[in-house]
Amino acid sequence: MTDHSFALFDTSIGRCGIVWGARGINGVQLPMGSEDKTRTRIRQSHGDLAEAPPPAGVQRAIDGIVELLAGKPNDLADVVLDLDGIPEFNRGVYDIARRIPPGKTLTYGDIARKLGGVELSRDVGQALGRNPCPIVVPCHRVLAAGGKPGGFSANGGVVTKLKMLAIEGAVVNHTPSLFD
Repeated sequence: MTDHSFALFDTSIGRCGIVWGARGINGVQLPMGSEDKTRTRIRQSHGDLAEAPPPAGVQRAIDGIVELLAGKPNDLADVVLDLDGIPEFNRGVYDIARRIPPGKTLTYGDIARKLGGVELSRDVGQALGRNPCPIVVPCHRVLAAGGKPGGFSANGGVVTKLKMLAIEGAVVNHTPSLFD
């Protein structure tokens, strides 16, 4: 994996990271609370990578992510992902999720039905929980039944998911509880 590198960049939700190789983006890391924690998480997920200035194509992806998280409706459809080694089912989930426009949502069940049946909803949730490229693969736009937020494995959990959806102007059926 020596041909892979990463960079950190600022967004409205904090300092994110991006990992790339010769064939595209391999990972996006949401903020972990500090720059050091974000770097550590990238290296835990992708190995001991070099931090490097992003090439032009990666910089375009970063610019798009920054725009989206600033409230501009960028669908990031032009970002090239390299999902080599990701199971076929997960790639199918990610392909569907990438077609959800900013400010819109689907449920786990909606995606499961497109892949063969609502009984795959849990598998869809697990695939999204392993999403290596959040924001580009907008797992935050996938909700539980009834438009409830469901889970979110990023730092900050559901609060981060709701913040990202609010930036995009999405409507979520969520009443905060003591357990959020």
